[in-house]
Amino acid sequence: MKKTYKIEVDCANCANKMEEAAKNTAGVKDAVVNFMTLRMTVEFEDGMDAKSVMQDVLKNCKKVEDDCEIYL
Repeated sequence: MKKTYKIEVDCANCANKMEEAAKNTAGVKDAVVNFMTLRMTVEFEDGMDAKSVMQDVLKNCKKVEDDCEIYL
């Protein structure tokens, strides 16, 4: 299952860091952050609850960019 979320991030480098943090989150199969459109597309592993996984994604993203925001 894939879902797209609106994000708030200040620079392209930070967006790349957020993408890597999302990809390294348990339950995420793949993630792509588009800085130009301020969107994050996340593909979840089968059987995972998207809401709980996205809470972990947000925590991991805030570790690399503390003022980022993902609108769930």
